[in-house]
Amino acid sequence: MKLGDFLERFGQTVFEAPLAQKQEEPPEVAEIRLAVIDHIHSKSYRSGGKKVFPFDLLRVELRGVDEEGQDVFAGRFFRRYLEQEARNALRDAGCRYPENLRIEVSAIAGLPRRGEEWLQVEASSQERAAADRPAARLVVREGTANLAELRLDKARTNVGRTVDVYRNEGLFRRNDLAFEEDNEINRSVSREHAHIRYDKVTGEYRLYNDRWYPRGGVRSPECGTWIVRDGMSHEVHRNSRGAKLEPGDEIHFGRAVVTFEE
Repeated sequence: MKLGDFLERFGQTVFEAPLAQKQEEPPEVAEIRLAVIDHIHSKSYRSGGKKVFPFDLLRVELRGVDEEGQDVFAGRFFRRYLEQEARNALRDAGCRYPENLRIEVSAIAGLPRRGEEWLQVEASSQERAAADRPAARLVVREGTANLAELRLDKARTNVGRTVDVYRNEGLFRRNDLAFEEDNEINRSVSREHAHIRYDKVTGEYRLYNDRWYPRGGVRSPECGTWIVRDGMSHEVHRNSRGAKLEPGDEIHFGRAVVTFEE
């Protein structure tokens, strides 16, 4: 079974119909899951008569991944899958762990260096991860947002039209920078417009376009995602690679504009 098919079926069986039979994992998916669980067990210890896993962040780094694999492993379903498996393993072991435990997955196309494994797992804390990265912020220039400035101190920063985004199953996403006020500029921002991630491997902040378009539909140019740098405009397309941000970049979310500063 292809990785993309597995993740699609997994999302349907586990997240939409929890009582349905789980799909058989492809070997690479099973190996990643086992590596995460083994790392959790190796980092757990006994304290006060109970077993404890103190870390709230697990970073999974994959190298030598093809284009399809990058799309799959960087996707929301795979991250949620690993987080669920990690929590299940901790509960089964009677181990206490932080409620905000999350997993980050980096899928890198380049082959591993000699002696380097294709799969690496690292336990850390979200607080320390934020402290290790360079200080960066978004400053609102056009449009009215919930914040005039936003410090990029989270693993992922969401940008959109409203703070809370709901779908049929309930709360789906929370935007850190939200253009909620009803005006002409803000109306060009999508509910799930974009997000920014910090890549610990390259030390880069990367911008990702999250907007969905109907198949065959016409995209409105004024509602897209763009970076203006050195007087040149670059569209940020929806893909798993995103676009590297540089200090001074002018980011356009539709007609709303923010600058990226370090």
